[in-house]
Amino acid sequence: MYEELKLKNQLCYPIYLCSKEIIRKYSKYLDTIDLTYTQYVVMMYFWEVNKSNVKDLANTILIDSSTLTPLLKKLEQKGFIKRNKDTVDERNLVLKLTKKGEKLKDKAKDIPKEMGKCLNLSEEESKTLYTILYKVLHNIEEEIKNDKRN
Repeated sequence: MYEELKLKNQLCYPIYLCSKEIIRKYSKYLDTIDLTYTQYVVMMYFWEVNKSNVKDLANTILIDSSTLTPLLKKLEQKGFIKRNKDTVDERNLVLKLTKKGEKLKDKAKDIPKEMGKCLNLSEEESKTLYTILYKVLHNIEEEIKNDKRN
């Protein structure tokens, strides 16, 4: 067998496994506030910006807008956000955090700390991992931009 095709030799495989397991761990905390992991990511975005449009949201959290539509509808049904047509261009939706969505932040505030305990990394290890992962993301985004130019 080719050594380069063995799972143990793949960088992507432990990244995939970590992502899957971390999201699974999150569900323990997110179930208590009635959110999926992806909904949680969207809510964290709104807790920062309060108001946005679909395009800016999609570009920030790197989720396709067609994937976002059902997710945003669910968050609106739960009363966490409000979707309204833009008064200038009705093709665009304006997304806004509701009071209920703002209050949810208080219930979610301890989740990052609890997840940090699950990972059991030192502060230095966490910072190093964070830096490396964002470097990888940046490099991938640059590759995508280059592919689109060619």
